[in-house]
Amino acid sequence: MTVTTAPEPTRTRLRWWREVVYIAVFYGVYTAIRNRGIAADSGAAAFEHAKQMISIERAVGLYHEETLQEAFLGSKWFIQFWNIFYGTAHFAVTVAAIVWMFRRAPQRYPRWRNTLAVTTGLALIGFAFYPLMPPRLMPSSYGFVDTLRVYGGLWSFDSGTMQKISNQYAAMPSLHFGWSSWCACVLVPMLRHRWAKAVMASYPFMTLFAIMVTGNHWWIDAVGGAAVLGLGYLLGGRLLTEFFARRSATR
Repeated sequence: MTVTTAPEPTRTRLRWWREVVYIAVFYGVYTAIRNRGIAADSGAAAFEHAKQMISIERAVGLYHEETLQEAFLGSKWFIQFWNIFYGTAHFAVTVAAIVWMFRRAPQRYPRWRNTLAVTTGLALIGFAFYPLMPPRLMPSSYGFVDTLRVYGGLWSFDSGTMQKISNQYAAMPSLHFGWSSWCACVLVPMLRHRWAKAVMASYPFMTLFAIMVTGNHWWIDAVGGAAVLGLGYLLGGRLLTEFFARRSATR
């Protein structure tokens, strides 16, 4: 994956402790809005929106999530692997990308940090105003399986704590796909070996497979994730970053 970006603007000196505070505060606000947002309990609306997604996918001839999932349900270990992948890589790889970029490519850090922040902020708008029921929560007549509940993983949505704090209708756009694509944009240019670049470039597609085979997203949610990443780069990575660079230059 080759990413062409504008020249990096002049930056102020980065402080690791300041970045930790920024990220911690931002993630705290994000979690509070995502999990306890205004549409967190809108089950009826989420179901109606899911039917809208199905109608769109059928209209373009690509309503295949149930078929894809069914093809792999016979292998318990395989499904468990993707459940674990879904629950861990999303955070672990993103954190690793942030830390490595801060240490190894600080000139790129402000642009891509701002991209991630704006991308995530834009996703919150979707979570708040467009609750969407994922395939795994659809009525049994639709044929989907909640693989985390049936096959297991490292955690469970069925626990009382998770049900209280997690908005299970925060599905559009898919930040799993948006963040994994961000990681690829950040890390591919930094890797030296071709095999490593190939693995990292494939990470968004692995994530796309994971979110579908586990029943956590419709494929169209990934399209939404890619869209907010693109807009996040335009607004955060370019406009916001260059605005702060100009302010710093005039001081």
